[in-house]
Amino acid sequence: MNAFLIAALALLAGFVPLGAACLLLRPIDGVVAVQLGGATTTLILICLSEGFHRSSYMTVAIVCAAMTSVGGLVFARFFGRLLP
Repeated sequence: MNAFLIAALALLAGFVPLGAACLLLRPIDGVVAVQLGGATTTLILICLSEGFHRSSYMTVAIVCAAMTSVGGLVFARFFGRLLP
């Protein structure tokens, strides 16, 4: 087990407070937590790619980063209609 795999495990623990924020806070705050979760997922995938020495796995991280950005815009537009 190398440093990148340990970093991925440490980042994975960060999902617990994000899940609590999604469940307990207002919906717009949950969107912020989902965005942060997407960024954390991207970092985890990058660490796993380096940890396993597979550069082809980096493609998954790049797609995750792009989809997180697009998803945030969709959620912001959706909640923009609901907020006064």
